[in-house]
Amino acid sequence: MSGNGRQERAEAGERARTEPAPEPAAGARAFHRLHHGERPFLLPNAWDHASGAALAAHGFAAVGTTSLGVAAAAGLPDGEGVARDLTRALGCALARLPVPVSVDIEGGFADTPEAVAALAAELWRAGVAGVNIEDGRPDGTLTDPALHAAKVTAVKEAAPGLFVNARTDTHWLRADPTVRGALRRAETYAVAGADGVFVPGVSDEDTIAALTSALAVPLNVLHSPALPSFDRLAALGVARVSLGSSLFRAALGHAVATAAALAAGAGGAPATAPRWAGSGTGVPPYADVQALAGHFA
Repeated sequence: MSGNGRQERAEAGERARTEPAPEPAAGARAFHRLHHGERPFLLPNAWDHASGAALAAHGFAAVGTTSLGVAAAAGLPDGEGVARDLTRALGCALARLPVPVSVDIEGGFADTPEAVAALAAELWRAGVAGVNIEDGRPDGTLTDPALHAAKVTAVKEAAPGLFVNARTDTHWLRADPTVRGALRRAETYAVAGADGVFVPGVSDEDTIAALTSALAVPLNVLHSPALPSFDRLAALGVARVSLGSSLFRAALGHAVATAAALAAGAGGAPATAPRWAGSGTGVPPYADVQALAGHFA
């Protein structure tokens, strides 16, 4: 990193500590309210300006971003903290949409709570309504819960009105896929100031019920075919269902399938839809999309 880059980030951190945080905008207040409805709300995740604008134009109550989509579209791997500037720029741009926007900031793109808070404060000043911050690490392990909790607290101090969705990857990374493991971390993050917790990878009713009954903050789950129906999720107390990278991966798969079909009509490629290595459908799984970034390393 250049000296100028370090200086700019240090100055941003100082501003986050000394400048008064703005009052919550109407969009942020609306985003908070979405987590307290009678049914879970569906959050679609965009990966660029066009996808975000299209989702907002089609009536979705809020739009999130997908770290996989943002990184992969730029030829970068997801979850390794290398897409900070892209994420910041996209989040600030999408904040101009007429609906609340939540930004996936991976693990905060920094190891120190102060640096994470500086990024969150910048997004907040731009009009972003919420952020996701995860405890999963690139090596498949989990961040120390005390450090992750400190990041959550620092973000809330820098941007009190921002909806902080603290994500624990106990189940996603299979690092500690137990109710006890997820609850231990989720409760720690809630005490630290998180407005909600996100536990991707959980889908069975017993686990979901155990989480919602124990947590004092809204629970967010990741959409998957294994999830119960929305009616059941509502009965179980789930507040939010995120689509994650699924829209980006579906768009990528559809683009390849469309090109293959057109090529087949022209006497080129086979007419059958492409099959990805990790999937029996035309939609590439997460791991296959991650592997695409290797072409640009």
